[in-house]
Amino acid sequence: MSSAQTQSLGLGLRFTGASKTYGTVEALRPTDLAVNPGEFLTLLGPSGSGKTTLLNLAAGYLEPTSGSVFIGERDVTRVPARRRNVGMVFQNYALFPHMTVANNVAYGLKVRGLPKAEVERRVAAALALVQLDDFGGRAIQQLSGGQQQRVALARALVIEPDVLLMDEPLGALDRQLRKIVQLELRRLHEAHRRTTVYVTHDQEEALVLSDRVAVMRNGRVVQIGTAAELYGRPADAFVAGFIGESNLLPAKVTAVTSGTAEAEVPALGRRVTSDVLPGLAVGAPARLLIRPEHLQLDPAGEALEATVEEVVYLGELVALTLVLADGTRLWLRRFADREIPRGARVRVGWLPDALRILPEQ
Repeated sequence: MSSAQTQSLGLGLRFTGASKTYGTVEALRPTDLAVNPGEFLTLLGPSGSGKTTLLNLAAGYLEPTSGSVFIGERDVTRVPARRRNVGMVFQNYALFPHMTVANNVAYGLKVRGLPKAEVERRVAAALALVQLDDFGGRAIQQLSGGQQQRVALARALVIEPDVLLMDEPLGALDRQLRKIVQLELRRLHEAHRRTTVYVTHDQEEALVLSDRVAVMRNGRVVQIGTAAELYGRPADAFVAGFIGESNLLPAKVTAVTSGTAEAEVPALGRRVTSDVLPGLAVGAPARLLIRPEHLQLDPAGEALEATVEEVVYLGELVALTLVLADGTRLWLRRFADREIPRGARVRVGWLPDALRILPEQ
C-alpha cells in the first residue's frame, strides 16, 4: 500500500430508511445513519439489537427490506458484496487453515487478478502495518489468537477498502489480550483514518476505540454521539445503564418547563430538578441517574443515612455499596484515601448539578 493510499480516508457510509424484517420479526427498524469519511463508528448494544444486521447490510451479505445503502455517493443497495470494495473482519477470523499467513492475506488480491509482484508488495506492507513482518511463511495453527486476529485485519486492509467492517473481532480473546489489541486498533486507525464500522456489545471496547458510538436496542439506534456525550448526557435510562456504571432510581415527573424537569424520587425522599429531555412528561415514570463518582460521603450539605454493605478495592479507587433506610442500594466510587469498614454508618450526598432525570425509554 502506498503512503497516499494508506493515508486515504476512504468513503463515507450512509443508510437511509434501511430496514430488515423476517416475516413478522423486525430485525432492523427503518434507520437513517451516516458514517463520515475516516470515522471510527461503533455499533453498541445487546444481542438482538440489530447491530450485526446493520453491518451485514453495509457488507452486502443482506439486502434491506426497505431503504437504501450508500458508500460515498454510490447506491450499493443491490450491489453484491464482492463489488462493494469493503473489508470484513469476523469474530472467528474465517482464516484458511491450510494456507500460510501470507497466502491468507493475499487471497483477496489474487481473486482480483492482481500481478504477482503487486500482490507480494501489498501483502508485505499489510503485514508490516499489523506488526507481523516476519510471519508470512507461518501456518495459521502456529499463531496465537491475537496474531490470528491481526492476520484477519491485514487481509481486510490489503484490498484497500473504502469501508472497513468489523463484527466483534476481539470476542475470542481473553480480557488482557483484548485490551492490548484494542490499543493497537486505535493506533492503526489514528495513523490511517480508514472509515470503520465496528460491532460490539462491550461498552468499554466501544469507548476506547470510537470517534462516535451508536447505541442500539430492539432494532433501532437509540442515541449516537461521542463517548463523553453518551456518558454525560444519555438520552434515556437504557443508554445510561449501558454506558458506564450507574445508579438509576425510580422517579415520577412532577413538572416540565421549557428547559427544566422536576421529579419526585422516593428513595431520596425529595424532589430534584435537571435539564428536560424528550420523552419526559408530567406523571410519566422516569429514572434519576446518579453516577457513582457523583456521590459523596459525609458532605457538608444535605445527606441521607446509609450503611456500608460491601467494599471493593480497585487500586487507587474503592467501590462502596451503600444501603439506604428503605433498602435502596447505591454504588459509590471514590479515592481509597481512608479505610471504610463493612457495616459502617455513613452520610451520603450528591452533586446536584450532576443529577439527570431520564425517561424510561
